[in-house]
Amino acid sequence: VPRPVFAGRPGQRAYLYGLAPGRVEAETGLPWQGRAGRTLRRWLGLDENAFFELFYCASVTRCFPGPSPGGRGDRRATPVEEALCTPWREDELRLLRPALVVTIGLAAARQLLGVRRLTDAIGKSYVLDDAIAIPLPHPSGASGWLNDGTNRKRLGKALTHVRRELERLATA
Repeated sequence: VPRPVFAGRPGQRAYLYGLAPGRVEAETGLPWQGRAGRTLRRWLGLDENAFFELFYCASVTRCFPGPSPGGRGDRRATPVEEALCTPWREDELRLLRPALVVTIGLAAARQLLGVRRLTDAIGKSYVLDDAIAIPLPHPSGASGWLNDGTNRKRLGKALTHVRRELERLATA
């Protein structure tokens, strides 16, 4: 039985919300341990220690959903599996009351912010309760979204927003 994967502690003011743990994360029990995590930390300009110091890391689905039936990549969790994890997210956000929420990928942005397309959302900031919410694309490289130069500019703008909010949190 796969175990839930997350990293966080009370008092963290930045909440990172992705889709699901991958195979490496399931093996280590820690989120963002594979190539996508290294890419995300590079985007943010953070080493692993600083990343986990700043961010409470959670996901739409808390357990590795397993390999895809086709053998390439991970299986996408079903809507029922995603719904089973919703109370965890709701409780985390209620208890943590983060000042910054960063969503990773369309599924997380759709669930928290109602986003329908990455192209319409990346580079924009949203308000989620008392937090600033900033969507990012998924750093896995599985999507061709970042192959478009305009989308890379959107990502640059979004990362500038995230860094600015992290600096604001550090001085608060």
